[in-house]
Amino acid sequence: MKQTILLLSFALFFTELSAQQDAQFSQNMFNKLANNPGFAGSNQAISATGLFRSQWSGFEGAPTTTNLSVHAPIDRIHGGLGLSIISEEIAQFENTSVNLSYAYQTQLGTGQLGIGLSLGMYQSGLDGSLLNPSQTGDDAIPTGETNGNAFDLGAGLYYNTQDVYFGLSTAHITEPAIDWSDGQTQQLKQHYFLIAGSYHELTSTLSLNPSIYLKSDGSSSQLDINTNVIYNNKLWGGVSYRLDDGLVILTGLELMKDLKLGLAYDLVLSEIAANSFEVMLGYNFNIKVDTQVKKYKNPRFL
Repeated sequence: MKQTILLLSFALFFTELSAQQDAQFSQNMFNKLANNPGFAGSNQAISATGLFRSQWSGFEGAPTTTNLSVHAPIDRIHGGLGLSIISEEIAQFENTSVNLSYAYQTQLGTGQLGIGLSLGMYQSGLDGSLLNPSQTGDDAIPTGETNGNAFDLGAGLYYNTQDVYFGLSTAHITEPAIDWSDGQTQQLKQHYFLIAGSYHELTSTLSLNPSIYLKSDGSSSQLDINTNVIYNNKLWGGVSYRLDDGLVILTGLELMKDLKLGLAYDLVLSEIAANSFEVMLGYNFNIKVDTQVKKYKNPRFL
């Protein structure tokens, strides 16, 4: 098992294979700032989200990911500011990205358009003393701690009306190279993201929120097709289909006013055959905004 995880890790970090490097989330409809700086400030509230994901439970050294994000509208700069921190552990590897985002918000038709830019730092490290290679003496396998970092750049557009939203963004625009302290180099590939969804009122207490999420590095792609049914804007349940991978069961509830708890359980149907789970906690600190702007808020639930 250790050799399997080791081979997977080195394929991801030390070669030019077409493996996507950015963290994966199943509750992407609640986690838009992680991939799109154009989303910053669009909620017309100070919004904070925490998310923890355990990938492929049961595998030794399987990925775990934590994401913390906060964003808010600021009238004086005609937009919003956001901060997103993603920390990921994969076997003996640790990756951390910290990004500050600014989005210029403007009215477009019946909705609001955010044009965003993110600047940040990506840090990657490995504790080679914890590795257990099948062969020793390979110079490409470090025997101690090694790490490196690089500046990162992203951009995005996010448009929303009362009932629909659409986002298009990109990360690692300059494809920075991380030069590790042991001489190895990790190249970050540019990634592209598309997210879209809508709100449909079925009855006075029941609504439907379909959405899609597409992630690509130009050579490989991942597509999630999601549907959530929401009761009284306080309780939800749904399912996602991840192309060529499996199904995701989604559920959650509003614990108290503006505080939401979400859960996701991935039923992996690929050859990996190890399921994943995810926990999300989100809170909105409502602030007083101009009523003309308020009507361009996100769809009622998302």
